[in-house]
Amino acid sequence: MGRQPIDAILVVVPVQNEEQLLRRCLEALGVAVTRVSTLPSGTLEVDVVLVLDSCDDGSAEIARLSPFHVITIGARSVGAARSAGIDAGLRRLSQSDSRRVWLANTDADSAVPPHWLSHQLALAESGVQLMIGTVRPDPLDLTSAQRAAWESTHVLGEANGHVHGANLGVRADVYLAAGGFAAITEHEDVGLVERIRATSAPEAATDECWVLTSGRPVGRTPGGYARHIREDLSASISEPTF
Repeated sequence: MGRQPIDAILVVVPVQNEEQLLRRCLEALGVAVTRVSTLPSGTLEVDVVLVLDSCDDGSAEIARLSPFHVITIGARSVGAARSAGIDAGLRRLSQSDSRRVWLANTDADSAVPPHWLSHQLALAESGVQLMIGTVRPDPLDLTSAQRAAWESTHVLGEANGHVHGANLGVRADVYLAAGGFAAITEHEDVGLVERIRATSAPEAATDECWVLTSGRPVGRTPGGYARHIREDLSASISEPTF
């Protein structure tokens, strides 16, 4: 499982009732796809699959107005959604060699930077098989105290080692060998990374393509990044002294 050229990139986005943030996500993805598609690297196939999971808001209408492929499931499970999207996407690609396919994962409440895919492509072609990217909460969602707490516990430009499904890339053969995403409601990203690390696949933790994500205190699962905002970040705010 050494260095391999990447001929295809598959982006998968699970969506569960994200009508308020989905347009932002899709617009950012469109920019990133355009940038990587115009690189002078030959013929690179790029596909994006949106997985609508048990949506009963306006997410489906927004998704279907995008240029991306849309599938629907009723699992109420982000792990199942990511897995279904990857399975569907791999079937759609003309590239059948999983060693030449890069899987880029993000979330519907997040906005990737323009160089998100081009940076991952460069890492993949350098021999990296697993990319663990960082996220930054939307400062508009945080109180001033929460923003100060986040800034005090993060060094910009340095990866903090945390695993986020909103910014996670992996070569397809490595993903498949590790058993893919488990069909669970949260921490499917952490579980996948743990299994991949057990194989000693080359990995890179990076802040170079950080993703803007929602800083809401209540998310789609009891845990996840919303719990971090609601509990961990809030707990790190220093109490006033008198």
